[in-house]
Amino acid sequence: MAVKNQVQLITYPDSLGGDLKTLNQVLLNYFTDIFKGGVHILPPFPSSGDRGFAPLSYLEIEPAFGTWKDIKAIGENFDVLVDLMVNHISRQSEYFQDFLKKGRKSEYVDLFITLDKVWEDGNPVQDDINKMFLRRSLPYSTFTIEETGEEEKVWTTFGKTDPSEQIDLDIKSKKVKQLITDFFLNFKENNVKIVRLDAVGYVIKKLGTSCFFVEPEIYEFLDWVLELAKSLDIEILPEVHSHYTIQNKLSEHGYWIYDFILPYRILDTLINKSSIALIDYLKNRPHNQFTMLDCHDGIPVKPDLDDLIDTTEARKLVDVCLQRGSNLSLILSDEHKSEDGFDVHQIRCSYYSVLNNNDDAYISARAIQFFTPGIPQVYYVGLLAGENDYERVRETGEGREINRHNYSLMEIEKSLEKEVVKRLLKLIRFRNDYDAFNGEFKVLESNKDEIYLSWEKDKKRCTLYIDFKTNRPVIDYIDQDGKYRQYYV
Repeated sequence: MAVKNQVQLITYPDSLGGDLKTLNQVLLNYFTDIFKGGVHILPPFPSSGDRGFAPLSYLEIEPAFGTWKDIKAIGENFDVLVDLMVNHISRQSEYFQDFLKKGRKSEYVDLFITLDKVWEDGNPVQDDINKMFLRRSLPYSTFTIEETGEEEKVWTTFGKTDPSEQIDLDIKSKKVKQLITDFFLNFKENNVKIVRLDAVGYVIKKLGTSCFFVEPEIYEFLDWVLELAKSLDIEILPEVHSHYTIQNKLSEHGYWIYDFILPYRILDTLINKSSIALIDYLKNRPHNQFTMLDCHDGIPVKPDLDDLIDTTEARKLVDVCLQRGSNLSLILSDEHKSEDGFDVHQIRCSYYSVLNNNDDAYISARAIQFFTPGIPQVYYVGLLAGENDYERVRETGEGREINRHNYSLMEIEKSLEKEVVKRLLKLIRFRNDYDAFNGEFKVLESNKDEIYLSWEKDKKRCTLYIDFKTNRPVIDYIDQDGKYRQYYV
């Protein structure tokens, strides 16, 4: 199975109508010719936190969302992409609950990383921890075993609580490899075509390293997963937020990667009316990428754009975003902040809101995304030109909820009447169906306040032109009859 070079949707299982059955109806009623590339359903599994990203199991679907039958039904008409958090599983999973009860006597003990697997005597060494790229103050949690009363320290890379809700898996263990194999077999059985390997950069724990993207061991693990996936006709997409050179290494190894740089570059171009940095980037980036503008987290800044942006200029851009209602996710550890203290991890907002609800600017952003080589993904809030949801942030206390509005069927229908949404859907259809996008890409010469991008294949050719003084995109193309046409997007 090859990934289709067409537009994909990203959505939560309950964000477009309330559950998976309704999601399928929404897709069939409104979007059959829109999401020809597929649908990324954010974790629909039973989960104990992080809106689905702390799954108890991948063998079941959260009953509130539906069942595997619903996923299978969506898969009849759309390539389904789901997440597999290869690094960890929920503390509430049957596997870890059994370990909490029986400790070393549990049949699942080998799934987890007790600290004696890292330090021989089981005692953590601070000097080693200081070298690690930490996502919490300590990379482990302490648990009391029910039957013995003994304490066990277990590796936990993520988690806002103490002890953590997300327990790391030991990918060296045969039992973990069997578990991952079982998950993939279940995906295959239920029409899943693409699996995103979430948090895969953290799977290797090796003393003396940052324990993040440890080479060459990371490739050994990825190659094993790739072989498993290929045997089941499933594609994999490693998800790694890190310095762009790491993404490039993954790309050179032949893996699909995420373009976490493009959303910031496009935003910077539209706000500052200069395409110099964007054009330089478009000329030099790998093409085997999934592109996005918005997602369930935020617009990536650090570490994805480290050494690519001037932090003084970045601060100015962030200030504009804050004025337009965005909130920020910040880098916690001092050693991973910029030298001048710049610490913005992600800018959290709806992409439509951060462009000041300007229809032309928003359609320009999408046009650049769709002309950039790769597989374009459109987040459901962006699809409906949704605005910042401040109420959700107030209700939940979670800054990321600003861009996670759940739409009722009535809200979806109302949004589809918006002029900007109609323009976006027309643009998506053009991107899906025009064959030149399977050909050769070029960045044409332009002034700093405009951009020219072109695609050509056989007799088909299309060119995107945007003047950033007006933000009105124009596409020139050769139609079916060989005639020159102009499309004011």
